[in-house]
Amino acid sequence: MDKEYDFTNAKRAHDVPHLAQLQAEQGGKSRITIRVDNDTLAIFKARAEMSGGNYQTLMNEALRQFAQGITLADVVRETIRKELHPT
Repeated sequence: MDKEYDFTNAKRAHDVPHLAQLQAEQGGKSRITIRVDNDTLAIFKARAEMSGGNYQTLMNEALRQFAQGITLADVVRETIRKELHPT
């Protein structure tokens, strides 16, 4: 039973007060669509499963670190520093 929907008069979520409030409560995140290589996605999902986390959170953190110019070497150095000199 297929229905046809007409979205010609549709409003964006930020134009509907209740939906805008819900978006604001989501913590400043945006929903996007992105194409990722299957092997890359599999790696993030496997790591998330091993750590008990969420693969989307891991991908977000990796993107944040890349955008900030943080390299894997930086992460390793900081981890070693913290282990050698705990505060």
